[in-house]
Amino acid sequence: MTPVLAVVTATVVGLMVGVELAVALVVNPILLRLPVGASLEGRADGARILGRAMPVWYAASLALTAALTAVTWGTAPAAPAGVAVALLMISVVMSVVLLVPINNRSATWTADHHPPDWREQHRRWDRLHYVRVAIIVGAFVLVLAATAV
Repeated sequence: MTPVLAVVTATVVGLMVGVELAVALVVNPILLRLPVGASLEGRADGARILGRAMPVWYAASLALTAALTAVTWGTAPAAPAGVAVALLMISVVMSVVLLVPINNRSATWTADHHPPDWREQHRRWDRLHYVRVAIIVGAFVLVLAATAV
């Protein structure tokens, strides 16, 4: 395993996990407590900004972890790295199938134009996001384990 690949992979995955944890535990709970207009505008802006950045970040994390698995194939670090790849793939599929559709809808909502169940849709997104965060935290721990072996 090349030490540079290990450090870059752990850094990229770790930063992604940190952003997603901040969204789950800090940003979205604050936004959900705001009045309708501010809440919708904040979530819509976040959906647009992170909707552009996170697909690249998830793809980079997956590609780097797959490269780490390939480079370490046949050695002890390959097993945790390979499981991390599987978890990251699950998180990507989960994102595309479950979270992105809600995110895309909420990116267009305003104080004047939004569905009556907007809070419930945001809460559903948040619940799914908690599951995704747990999955990527597991992947991150496995990447760290692979780099430490």
